[in-house]
Amino acid sequence: FFFFNDTATTEIYTLSLHDALPISKGKSAEDNIFAANNRAIALAKEIGVENVTNATVGSILDEDGSLVVLDVVKQELKNLTPPEFCAYAPIKGYDEFLKDCIDQCFGKSRPEGYIDACATPGGTGVLHHVVHNYSEPGDEVLITDWHWGAYDSLIDDNNRKVRTFSFLTSDGHFNAASFKENVEDILKKQDNIVIILNGIANNPTGYCMSVAEWQSAVDVLKEATKDETKNAILIADVAYLDYSGEKEECREFFKVFGGLPKNILVVCAYTLSKGFTMYGQRMGAMIGISSDKDVIKEYVDINQYSSRATWSNCNSAAQHAMIRICQDPEKIKQLDAERAKYYKLIQERAAIFVEEAQKEGVKFVPYISGFFITIPVTNSQAVCDILEKDHVFMVPLKKGIRLAVCSVSKKKMHGLAHKLAQIGRAHV
Repeated sequence: FFFFNDTATTEIYTLSLHDALPISKGKSAEDNIFAANNRAIALAKEIGVENVTNATVGSILDEDGSLVVLDVVKQELKNLTPPEFCAYAPIKGYDEFLKDCIDQCFGKSRPEGYIDACATPGGTGVLHHVVHNYSEPGDEVLITDWHWGAYDSLIDDNNRKVRTFSFLTSDGHFNAASFKENVEDILKKQDNIVIILNGIANNPTGYCMSVAEWQSAVDVLKEATKDETKNAILIADVAYLDYSGEKEECREFFKVFGGLPKNILVVCAYTLSKGFTMYGQRMGAMIGISSDKDVIKEYVDINQYSSRATWSNCNSAAQHAMIRICQDPEKIKQLDAERAKYYKLIQERAAIFVEEAQKEGVKFVPYISGFFITIPVTNSQAVCDILEKDHVFMVPLKKGIRLAVCSVSKKKMHGLAHKLAQIGRAHV
């Protein structure tokens, strides 16, 4: 507390308390995805859900438009005792929970090396901690040109700079050459490079890197860090892993993260939001992989410290629900069966759009699996504005528009490509 005799001085000091620092001025949490979703919800209340196509939602909706929560998850959430859903969890997370996250993430493809994890509020918490702890203010963080828009905010809010590379080649494969060029250029100026690579059921494109493509990315990092003063930290964002393919086959790429030099740290951003349909519970884990025991010990120590200094501890209820499911083989079978059911549904929805888009001549970024398909356009906001006049809501991106196949019923999926083709023919 400060006390001044001079009234004018007191007024000046008080006014200065309301001024944000220059580094924070101009920031806003307004998100175009939630904004479009809110408009769709408001219109649905006015004219009926059946008359609105809401292709903005990054959550699985059933064919009636209701949020999908896996039955096995609902049951275990209901079974929790008051201490299980109300007690403080450890800062690191419950040991059983972290073990379950590692097992669920890797399946039969656990990579060779030292592996440990810390609990985070969803995959977003993973990204925050890695950017915060493994890059310097002013550093460039490398991401794909097609990416979830929140990456930009996470990097910018930590006073780092966004650098993008071309994710895909012109013939629709991982662009290892662009990745290599950017990695090498950044490491000429920085000792550490942090990379966020959402290469499995990519948001927003639905592209999945093959095992060979993941290996090519790792090979680039190994070559670029032969100088042991340089370090590479690769975040594998695997948010949509459980809807990217057959359970074990889609996890085979994890093996390429084993046996790497100790100056390459891999962090898997694992979340319960999609695979366990616990979106709003905000629960996940940052799973570190290293060939060096000391690197992993430091990894856990510093990230626990950051957790204590930001959100403290994480959601206890979500952790216990996962523990209850994963300790029972029958419940895991039910979990796998339900995931497979909704993976199939999403694939069927996507197939409708892909077939009709090909007939209509509507181009889209190569889709393999996941929640989203992206249509490249030059004026995304204008296209979305026209679609909204026809009660269709999609998300405008810098280079295209995003269609959430996870949330649009098969019935409503029919005809979307035709609408886009009509807009294209009008030269928007």
